[in-house]
Parts: sequence; C-alpha cells; structure tokens
Amino acid sequence: MPREIDISNNERNFILEALHQGVRVDGRSLDQFRSLGLEFGDEYGTVTATLGKSRVHVQISAEVTKPLDDRKFDGIFTIVTELNPIASPAYEVGRQTEQEVILSRTLEKAIRRSRAIDTESLCIIAGAKCWSIRADAHVLDSDGGLIDCSCIAIVAALRHFRRPDVSVDGENVTIYTMAERVPVPLSIMHNPVCITFSFYHGGETIILDATRSEEQVRETSVTFTVNDFELCQVSKLGGSAVDAVALLKCINIALAKGKEINGIVAMKLAEDSTKRDVGGLIAELRAENER
Repeated sequence: MPREIDISNNERNFILEALHQGVRVDGRSLDQFRSLGLEFGDEYGTVTATLGKSRVHVQISAEVTKPLDDRKFDGIFTIVTELNPIASPAYEVGRQTEQEVILSRTLEKAIRRSRAIDTESLCIIAGAKCWSIRADAHVLDSDGGLIDCSCIAIVAALRHFRRPDVSVDGENVTIYTMAERVPVPLSIMHNPVCITFSFYHGGETIILDATRSEEQVRETSVTFTVNDFELCQVSKLGGSAVDAVALLKCINIALAKGKEINGIVAMKLAEDSTKRDVGGLIAELRAENER
C-alpha cells in the first residue's frame, strides 16, 4: 500500500524551531490564511478552489428520484469525497485512507448535518419524487488544509449551482430546460466554513491553515465550522489536550475568518453571475418565469 514519505528530522526540527520563534517557512503570520482562489466552470455547480498549493474540484449534480421512506417530505443531499493519486503518492484509488475518512466525516457534519441546504425545498411530490443533490469533491493537489479547502469549494459550488425548474400537474412532473425556464438556485440556509488550527509546543504555538509539512509535525488540530454569525461545530480528533482559553481565542479568530471567506466567495459568485448574464438573458428568462 502506498504511504506518504515521512518528513526528515532536520526539516521537522527546522519547522518547529521556526514556529517557536513565531516564524513560518512560507513567510505568513501565524494567523494568516493562504491565498484563496475560485474558478467556476461553464456548467452551474462546477468549482475549482485553491488554497495555496492545495486544489479541490467540486461538481454538483441533480436528478429526480424517490425520497427516503422515513423522510417523505425531504429531498436527498449527499457528499462524496475522493483523494486522487495525482494529489499525493499516499492516496490510492479504491482504498480509503484515514485522512479520507476524517475528511469525509468532517464535511458531512459541517455541511449536510448542519442543514446548510433546505432539503424540504427539494421535495417535488411528497413520498414520490424529489431532487437528489450530489456533491463530488476531488482533491487534485494536497498541500495541507484539505478540510478547509474542500468545505469552501463545496459550499461555493452549492451556491453556484442551479437546478432545472419543474412544474407539477397531478402526478406528472415536467422538467424544463434552461432555454425554456431560468434554472432555480438551491435554498441555502447558511454558509458553513471550516477553519482548522494546528497546535505545537504543548499548545503554546497555534497557527492557522497549516501546510502539509506543518501538519506532519503538529501535536494536534481543531477544526471549527462557522458561518456568518455563529459557531456550528468543533471537531478535535485525538492529539494532546488544548487549553479552554486558547479554544475561545481560536473561535473568535475563526468567526472573523469565516466572514472574510464568505465575503470572498460572494464576490466571486457575483463576478461569475455578471459574466453569464450576457445581454440580460437571465433577467429576460426570469421575467418569463414570472409571467
């Protein structure tokens, strides 16, 4: 089974000593995020997010299906993550690593279980037909911060996605193309953002958005999921103990960073919307829908 190359002792000691002096190898401050980039594809719901050298591609798809028996008035929303071998030699197709399991579970709690999407709005005919929304996240480059980058990419893709409009006549459902009716955005309840802090030297040194090398030498990490106004979840998987006061400081930083990131995503979405609305076509189709 492929495994990731361990960091050398010299590099480990160098990174730890630099962090102890308040210096990071890439020149960032301890609480500074790497540059965030978002590229939207030609189709709605296609997004490639970059966080430093880490890169995640997300594709949102939708299909009409039967709702779950115990949730007849809800649609279905699923998240599928994949760590490709092109991202790191430690990843292998068809074999889940511990990192992939952690990534999948954290995103599941941060986005789906926090009800970022109003699944009731996906219902077409109660107990018979609903929309099934699927988010496929593919890690293309891995240089740390995969949870944060993947969460940003998925939420941005969900906000960017448009499903076909439908009409219901009895038990008959008509799905309209974009040429017939303007596609409908998803009903987003809130915009969760994952912010991960790494701890070193018994909790004395705390950094934000660690690179892969910094992740390999950290003692523990804590991931906060926040939106524009509240803390949604805290995830800490093993490692050394963390001081409560330090956690409170991290929460305040995470809330500020979450607002900042959501602002960047909103700006990128607005830019993409302007590019797509050539000659006011979207406004014309929307007016046709209303008529």
